[in-house]
Amino acid sequence: MTQLKAPLTALVTGSSRGIGAAIAARLRGRGVTVVGHARSAIDADTIAADLTDPTAAARIWEQALERCDGQIDLLVNNAGLFEANPLGLSDIAWLDNWEDTLRINLTATAELSRYAVRAWLESGRTGRIVHVASRAGYRGDSPDHWHYAAAKGGMIAMHKTIARQYAAQGVMSYAICPGFTDTAMAGDYLASRGGPGLLADIPLGRVATPDEIAAIAEFCALDAPESMTGTVIDANGASYVR
Repeated sequence: MTQLKAPLTALVTGSSRGIGAAIAARLRGRGVTVVGHARSAIDADTIAADLTDPTAAARIWEQALERCDGQIDLLVNNAGLFEANPLGLSDIAWLDNWEDTLRINLTATAELSRYAVRAWLESGRTGRIVHVASRAGYRGDSPDHWHYAAAKGGMIAMHKTIARQYAAQGVMSYAICPGFTDTAMAGDYLASRGGPGLLADIPLGRVATPDEIAAIAEFCALDAPESMTGTVIDANGASYVR
């Protein structure tokens, strides 16, 4: 079995801003060749694809392989959708929102993880997956975000399954569960939920920064011992402890 060693290549989804951009920057700072992903291309290193498209994950993986000369060592599943889905919507609108969120936050993540695990098993190479999940996967979320909590809970369960089933073949899986993070996605939610009042639920007294979450992702991707595979790391300012 070939061990992970430099030079390394990584695919980071949702890398155009926030946590994903911070993760990509940290990995590049460690000498990793990073292929990013966003809904629209922001530079030559970014693959443009809308993950609500059922064909997107396959195209992202194939294009990333082409750019990395057929070898991807690290997969960071970071892309996510966090939009309200009120109970009072029409049945069709509510279901559409549910399915879009699960497709982006869970199904596309599963597809990319499958491609990565299969490639590593077939080649005999080792690899690592880092999943950016959420506190919501354990604690739940607001009444308008059933779909988000369900998707992140599914991601955590999938991560644990990957870790348990493929560790002996050199496939390591790590998950991070942030609480609120200072991104545009979370900022809109904080404002809608009262801002300072919501912060009162966080003992640390503030939300996390994207770079704090990226530092954990960098550790998982490059430095975490193999014995930590299957780990879920909380980063929520003690707003949810277990």
